[in-house]
Amino acid sequence: MGLACGPAHADRRVALVIGNSAYKSAPKLGNPVNDATLVGGMFKKAGFDSVDVRLDLSASEMRRMLREFAGRTRDADMAVIYYAGHGIELDGTNYLIPTDATLETDGDVLDETIPVERALFAVEPAKQLRLIILDACRDNPFSKTMKRTLASRAIGRGLAKVEPTSPNTMIAFAAKAGSTASDGDSRNSPFAAALVEHLPKPGLDLRKAFGFVRDDVLKATSFKQEPYVYGSLGGDDVPLVAVKPAATGPQANPQDAIRRDYELALQLATRDGWEAFLAAYPDGFYANLAKGQLNKIAAEETRASAEQKAKAAEQEKARLIAERAQKAEQEKAAAAAKAAEEARIAAEKQKQVEQARADAAERQRKVAEAAAEKAQAEKQAAEKAKAELAARQAAEKAEQGAKPAADRQMPEPEQKVAALSPAPASTLSAADLTKSVQSELRRVGCLSASADGDWSATSQRSLALFNKYAGTQFDAKMANVDALDALKAKPGRVCPLVCNFGFKADGDQCVKITCRAGYRVGDDNECEKIQEKKPVATREDSRRRDADRKQTEAAPSPPQASGQMICNAAGCRPIAKGCRLGTANHPSNPASKIPAEICN
Repeated sequence: MGLACGPAHADRRVALVIGNSAYKSAPKLGNPVNDATLVGGMFKKAGFDSVDVRLDLSASEMRRMLREFAGRTRDADMAVIYYAGHGIELDGTNYLIPTDATLETDGDVLDETIPVERALFAVEPAKQLRLIILDACRDNPFSKTMKRTLASRAIGRGLAKVEPTSPNTMIAFAAKAGSTASDGDSRNSPFAAALVEHLPKPGLDLRKAFGFVRDDVLKATSFKQEPYVYGSLGGDDVPLVAVKPAATGPQANPQDAIRRDYELALQLATRDGWEAFLAAYPDGFYANLAKGQLNKIAAEETRASAEQKAKAAEQEKARLIAERAQKAEQEKAAAAAKAAEEARIAAEKQKQVEQARADAAERQRKVAEAAAEKAQAEKQAAEKAKAELAARQAAEKAEQGAKPAADRQMPEPEQKVAALSPAPASTLSAADLTKSVQSELRRVGCLSASADGDWSATSQRSLALFNKYAGTQFDAKMANVDALDALKAKPGRVCPLVCNFGFKADGDQCVKITCRAGYRVGDDNECEKIQEKKPVATREDSRRRDADRKQTEAAPSPPQASGQMICNAAGCRPIAKGCRLGTANHPSNPASKIPAEICN
């Protein structure tokens, strides 16, 4: 009946807290271990059924802890993971960085880190709430040093936005996606301090609690860092710590609790137990009893210490007697040990010498095998060419034997002339021979054009290149069988790879040269800095200058002395300044013109 009338069974809550500070390939972080210890203590005070705090974990240890935590969440109603340390975002995916990660290239992220999805998988079995808290948005030193296998691969600043797919799941970031968080100047980061302040408040909904955390962090960092929460919950309040129901019925005697604690300390009968009891109940009847128990323990410890000292003195006395008796044997054993160590060192040196000899012999063997394989390949190529030549000669003989009888019955002089004429070099037609030579030139890397059967200037240059790099002297003006045989005898590339402007050789391919911002491909096919262009006169400027010149030429000249003279009945005088010599109508005869001074 008492069990039936008691309170309902409380929800089971479990938490995993990880703090990584001592990174082997990056500067040590000061706060993650302190923050993890602080948050772990908060979960314990909040009454969580299981709180596991782990510090400075390697990759294998992090995977094991997540696997074990996933087993504990199967029968839990609320599962929480808190992580403090370095994190990295690669192509939109977030990863947690263990302490043993090196991350020399972006490909190492997939092998040496833990994806955030792995943490989501660990909390997924929880029935009511799945919460991930990531204090991993610090400025990441790995992203500045790692080499990228693809120039287009994105390595973000901070962590990327995450949208959980499971219901009743929340992911809290110390800083908004794409930004970094601050560790602050104190023992704990502003984010961790705000979490401990607001999350354990009884009955406070998590969404409102994280809102208070956001306000405190913004204020502490002068609005430079804004925590952010992703995911959604239902309409009911979801507190991390539920409100305790008010006590009903008759109240228990306070002395009963003290008596139970005293009896528990009495069962333990240890100094730590009695000191913990006195810390909780420093005064009263039971406190005096506890002090007496402590005095009893102190007396027993003093007796045990004196007995131990006497026993140690007796053992030391016996040891000294035994040492004097065994001194000769010890010296003899020491000499034997020294000789054995010297022999071991000599054997180790001999082993190193023999190992070096074996390595040198193995290298010589590999070189000899490579030379033998090369000679075998050249021999096979020569035999193949010889067999093809014999086959062509047999075909030529068969063709000569199949000539019409009329040709065999030609007059003797004509037969002699025909016999003296050279036999055809090959059964291939001229077009087929040309196309075959072009195909072989393409195979050995001397021709970039297609094999079209047209022996053009490009094909002639290609055969000349083959002569240069293969040490042959074939006539490049026409395709011939000897050149075809020599080309077939080459097993691989002969001519070096030549790329167009703006491209460079990479193995057997030409790849485009890519220059960084502010640089371009120069005349020497290398990246060079772009020079600032000097301002160039535009067509509009030229037109404006022409219009100004024409206007200047059309304007009247300023008045000045011309040096001219005008003569009339009164005599001669110079033209006045600002005037010029011209003509005017005669006063008495308007039809005639006379010299006049014009001043307009």
